[in-house]
Amino acid sequence: MIDPAGGRQNLGLLCFYPYRALEARLLAALAAAGFDDITTAQGRIAARIAPGGTRLTALAEQALVTKQTAGHLVDQLERAGYVRRVPDPTDARARLVQMAERGRQVVAVARRVEAEVEAEWTAHLGEEVAAQLRAALERLREVTDPYR
Repeated sequence: MIDPAGGRQNLGLLCFYPYRALEARLLAALAAAGFDDITTAQGRIAARIAPGGTRLTALAEQALVTKQTAGHLVDQLERAGYVRRVPDPTDARARLVQMAERGRQVVAVARRVEAEVEAEWTAHLGEEVAAQLRAALERLREVTDPYR
């Protein structure tokens, strides 16, 4: 698709399309595996939870949502059994959001689907182009991802 001014699409949109396709494929696979109660917004919050847990304020910042929105989404995920809140060992006043067992099951499905999609994209692009794309995107991440 060409932009309305007649030029080519910007790199941000060109990066977004494959991400959107991957996200849709992930949600479909999760639903097929019995995890049909996860919304896109919840998934975007959950995807940012580090292995040892993440503070709610960091989740909100990384997902570009308000702390209230992140809190609401985490509340929903907690009620569904995907996450739990635990004391932060580095600050007794703070709490971490961690994956619960059900959440770890979701992560396992997600990792499998991510690997399948990457393999399909690599088959479509070819090994060399896929490797060049990965290298370029990793370099771009150096100047675009404050959370790397």
